[in-house]
Amino acid sequence: MVESAPVGGAEHFGTAWGQLNLFADMIVREGEVRGLVGPRELDRLWTRHILNSAAVLDFIPTEGTIIDVGSGAGFPGLVVAICRQDCRVNLVDSMERRCDWLRDAVDELSLNNVVVTNARSESLVGKVSADVVTARAVARVNKLLGWTMPLLKPGGSLIALKGVSVDSEIDDAVPQLKKFNAAYADVHAVTPFGTVEATNVLEIRKKG
Repeated sequence: MVESAPVGGAEHFGTAWGQLNLFADMIVREGEVRGLVGPRELDRLWTRHILNSAAVLDFIPTEGTIIDVGSGAGFPGLVVAICRQDCRVNLVDSMERRCDWLRDAVDELSLNNVVVTNARSESLVGKVSADVVTARAVARVNKLLGWTMPLLKPGGSLIALKGVSVDSEIDDAVPQLKKFNAAYADVHAVTPFGTVEATNVLEIRKKG
């Protein structure tokens, strides 16, 4: 059974609400067929995926540039692009079929603030940079830092959605935090609109 959108979404998300619903419809229609989500994920499409992705929005600066690493089905990158059309978003994924999906979604949603890049993030170092790099379910922190921090401008932030092990992941990543010039690492417990459970938003600021 497909999870219904929460009541009050239009008031909370404003003009982005219609596009978020179109995106959800695309996932329901094509997500399983194209190998983007499992059949069991549709019964929590909003709470676990779309609304959970929105937890990063408050950590993104106005008119910022964003690189979403390992975009997959578009979480959180497409949700960010829909909700923050003042920002420029680069959706990066190493799998061509996922990039095909992302381009189809960008076209169907008529988003003009998005580019899709079929590449590994490591290959983009020195070619692109951003104010914020986002990531969700990509890798443990010690590995994720090497894939994301080199893409950040000085003073920029890695904003990652993480699970319950985030504190131990940070402890394990102390050498990498030093190596990649991190100023600090904070964990914010955020309960997104339409959900009842807090999610962990990891913010790692790069020294300016």
